[in-house]
Amino acid sequence: MKTQKVKTHKEILISIDEFETRVGILENRQLVEFYSEQIDKHRIAGNIYKGRIKDVVPGMEASFVDIGLERNAFLYVDEVIVTDVELKTGSTKIQHLLEPGQELMVQVKRDPVDTKGARVTTQIALAGRKLVLLPLNRLIGVSKRLEEEERDRLHRLAEQVCPEGMGVIIRTAAQDAEVTDLAADIELLQANWQDIQKKAGNVDTPSGLSTELDLSGRVVRDMFSADYDHILIDSKEKKDEIKELVKRMSPELVGRIKHYRGQNALFVKHNIESQLKTALKRKVWLRSGGYIAIDKIEALTGIDVNTAKYTGGKDLEHTIYKTNLEAADEIIRQIRLRDIGGIIVMDFIDMKEEKHREKLFEVLSLGLEADRAKSRLTPISKLGLVEMTRKNISEGPEAYYYEKCPICGARRIISKDRAAIEAYRSIKNATINASIDDLVFKVAEDIAEVIETEEWLAPLMESTGKRIYLKPTPGIERLEPILEKHGKG
Repeated sequence: MKTQKVKTHKEILISIDEFETRVGILENRQLVEFYSEQIDKHRIAGNIYKGRIKDVVPGMEASFVDIGLERNAFLYVDEVIVTDVELKTGSTKIQHLLEPGQELMVQVKRDPVDTKGARVTTQIALAGRKLVLLPLNRLIGVSKRLEEEERDRLHRLAEQVCPEGMGVIIRTAAQDAEVTDLAADIELLQANWQDIQKKAGNVDTPSGLSTELDLSGRVVRDMFSADYDHILIDSKEKKDEIKELVKRMSPELVGRIKHYRGQNALFVKHNIESQLKTALKRKVWLRSGGYIAIDKIEALTGIDVNTAKYTGGKDLEHTIYKTNLEAADEIIRQIRLRDIGGIIVMDFIDMKEEKHREKLFEVLSLGLEADRAKSRLTPISKLGLVEMTRKNISEGPEAYYYEKCPICGARRIISKDRAAIEAYRSIKNATINASIDDLVFKVAEDIAEVIETEEWLAPLMESTGKRIYLKPTPGIERLEPILEKHGKG
């Protein structure tokens, strides 16, 4: 008998402070996805520019485009839309498609990295809630994550509403959508495209024509739907901004956007930071007393299940079965939370009964249905092994906390700047909630140095009316300062 789907309580939490925007996706109060974007490091992927070809390099089948940034952008020949006129020449060589000095509109596909400029394309794509409009391309496509029958239905609807001479890609979020839903998205995106074209005709080259949404806007556009109970945002300004965005996309959902006013920090209140830290550990304990161990080797990740302290209440087979089922749920959550990509091999405890193996595979399959990343799962083997491949979306929490070791190159060193930010957030939350006026915090020596150098405490003391003292202390956990109560309120 197939497992019945249970209604999942889903929330989006958006926290904004002087350092960054952080977004947590929760299902049944548990963190399953996490994203962050630094305030002073704006990404430009998705932005549209009016640029000028600076150089064409036939040997690389590419050209360099001046879009007004510090470094020229890189345009590969496969990213150039070939017009009917160019097809008549019988050549798709880069030197026959582009020439130095030529003006063209491009969209950033990848942000600049180190000494490399941004990677751009002339195949402009404007993303909406349920579809992506391709104003310069006649392609009609549908997300492969949808079932074949639903894909066929949406493809027929797309053909009905697609503007002449343009193309669309139907997104996974369009599941069960009607033709009016798709038409509403297209109307908004066409208006956006007209604004971009109008601006392109009135500005100098190079110039920016359109800016992609920031992290919170992208998450709301790409994920927020009737499946979510609400969005909690700890910034009134951002809450108002998100409301305006949702009014244009899904006005019926505006009432689900809430401003969080709690005294405890939003991520503290919902236990986000402690859940994030579990994603940095090799061993994750299960409620029953068993655990899973996660080991990454280049593009392969191994996950091992162990009963550990769990002895069960019945026979051995039942104990193993229950441990495996609990582990399956936690494994899927950890894969999503850590955003693990590549090849994943799960080593479950051997089970003798075929019905138990089938049930385990069903639980894994159901769990992956909620995963936005594309994946492929193979049936469980007689040895208890399950293999899967997954295309990750981001670098995950590990990149958020760690930096590469300058000696060995491994990414297992907690960044001093990251540790200082997390320590300061703990100090800020404790200070706001303290009933005393003088507070002394034991802080790791190098972290105290950063906080004092950056002068983060002065504004906090001014806004709270309290006095804060740091006590550099050897051996203190860098991420978790310790409050020594001192002074009366």
